[in-house]
Amino acid sequence: MEMKATRTIAADRATVWAALNSAEVLKDCIPGCEELTGSPEDGFQATVKQKVGPVKATFKGEVTLSDIVVNESYKIAGAGKGGVAGFANGSAVVTLSDNPEGGTDLSYDVQAKVGGKIAQLGSRLIDSFATKMADKFFEAFQTRVEEGEPEAEA
Repeated sequence: MEMKATRTIAADRATVWAALNSAEVLKDCIPGCEELTGSPEDGFQATVKQKVGPVKATFKGEVTLSDIVVNESYKIAGAGKGGVAGFANGSAVVTLSDNPEGGTDLSYDVQAKVGGKIAQLGSRLIDSFATKMADKFFEAFQTRVEEGEPEAEA
């Protein structure tokens, strides 16, 4: 499955970048995230609880950052296992650029795969769920950054 989108965030690039690299900000923005520890340099470990259709699962996994160009872009990749529910893995290229009308454009291009019991739910349900999760994350992320909290933490 693939998702691409761009959001304009009313903050400068350095502030958006700091938030993208903050475990606390990411934990607060990832729907169902119960725990997120680690650092951009060493990678993050996450525990996320989700319900996809009739399947409930707790996913434990790792997230790594690569191809880092400070204040501009990185690739974020993760893989998680949800026991009998199956697995999910994917990556996203995240790019920041100045918006000519002010703020920062955050663009992302996501590739994801699921397997196991979750994959049996069908691609339409999974695609819809993944899109909803991405929208929730970036909506929460945008709100958090625009409220100015990440700058104080950075």
